[in-house]
Amino acid sequence: MTDTHVHPPTSSDAGPRGDLCIRTLAMPADTNANGDIFGGWLLSQMDVGGGVFASKVAKSRTVTVAIEAMNFRKAVYVGDLVSVYANLVRTGRTSLTVHLEAWALRRRELQPILVTDGNFTYVSIDDQGRPQAIRRDDPPIAT
Repeated sequence: MTDTHVHPPTSSDAGPRGDLCIRTLAMPADTNANGDIFGGWLLSQMDVGGGVFASKVAKSRTVTVAIEAMNFRKAVYVGDLVSVYANLVRTGRTSLTVHLEAWALRRRELQPILVTDGNFTYVSIDDQGRPQAIRRDDPPIAT
């Protein structure tokens, strides 16, 4: 069994890890009552990016079935450039778990900072919306 808990990174200086799957700009319409970017907006951006990554890995449509171990580490502000990176944690028969990291590049800053990370689980589905086995890469053909 794979440990799916998110642990603090050993060093935020290491930078983003994984495949870049989405990049977007935080806008005023995405703020909460305090003027910070709403956590739900950030979560949805992570889910969109994770879904793109999961569909690429599964080679099919995927749906989100679980979000766990979310860490909201820093606030996101209007004008931040938010990038979401994905790493494959585990692949099952029909599901896969993806570790997502959201990094924000603030105005006038040179280095992005880790603002949120967590594990998202997606299930591969067929055209009728039923779970299906994740397609494995075909073995190479011997010549």
